[in-house]
Amino acid sequence: MKTSSIINRAGPCTALTLRNTSFSWTATMALEYLTQEQIDKFHTDGYLVITGFLSQEQADALLNRSKQLLDEFDIDSHPRTKFTTGDDNHVGDDYFLSSGDKIRFFLEEDAVDPDGKLNRPKQKAVNKIGHALHELDPLFRKITLENDRLKSLVRDLKFHRDPVALQSMVITKQQQIGGEVPEHNDSTFLYTNPPTALGFWIALEHCTATNGALSFLPGSHRTSHITKRFIRLPTGGTDFEELPVSEEEKALNGDTKGEYILETCKPGDLVLIHGSVLHKSERNTSPNTRFAYTFHMVDSPPYAEYDTKNWLQPTAEMPFSRVLPPGEINKVVSVH
Repeated sequence: MKTSSIINRAGPCTALTLRNTSFSWTATMALEYLTQEQIDKFHTDGYLVITGFLSQEQADALLNRSKQLLDEFDIDSHPRTKFTTGDDNHVGDDYFLSSGDKIRFFLEEDAVDPDGKLNRPKQKAVNKIGHALHELDPLFRKITLENDRLKSLVRDLKFHRDPVALQSMVITKQQQIGGEVPEHNDSTFLYTNPPTALGFWIALEHCTATNGALSFLPGSHRTSHITKRFIRLPTGGTDFEELPVSEEEKALNGDTKGEYILETCKPGDLVLIHGSVLHKSERNTSPNTRFAYTFHMVDSPPYAEYDTKNWLQPTAEMPFSRVLPPGEINKVVSVH
């Protein structure tokens, strides 16, 4: 596994003409935050590390708020829902399925004994907090929905026409037991037609080779087609449903080769993750946690259809959160 070099955050605004024959898009635009080099790298690799997207003070504030939430949550009333990631053993109880408009806590598999008792303090037993932090918690809302820098990034990247934010989480990656997350792509779990999922992953602590930093297979978003989706079953629970795949797509999936690149990060660094790029993280074997805040965006109708089978669904009380100001529609020039 290789480690990569990182492009620093963008500098002053620039006006340029963009031409990229590899992705068949051309446009003239004034960039607000990203550089053309960063945009090209995202389209080439399927992900992009932006250092210093949040200040140390902002990252510390989110980290401290996350720890406060862990201190305050009531373990006695918790149903002991564990977050699991395997294809044959994925979380799917009502506590999980109804969490899209709430702030809930999901436990590490190894933190719960067979009798349902925790084998460590509750603060060290939680795998993640989710899934409506971006709406319900003022600090996370400010970073996600009230962040002018984020809006500028969305305008520059032009990945969506009318993006909405959903599925916000703090992933704690607990020391010694923080579970491995196997190879996957995000559009499998937040499926739209056409696929438009884009992940925003912000390090709140140092992310290293030993505490579970993310690894990516560069360029796999162009060869790894979405072949299944994670759905909620009509009878309850969840499962994976196979999607129709052409022979050409099967051949391309078979050609997905290369070497994963480990991306170490500092607090405040942002990783943009294309919904089709393959990525993973190893088990945390270190004595340190690896807190990160992550959320996703998808395009909204009529530009994309959010699948009604997806595990996470908007509610009347909390529809998906619009990212750009009312009436603003991005002029997309990128190709997913």
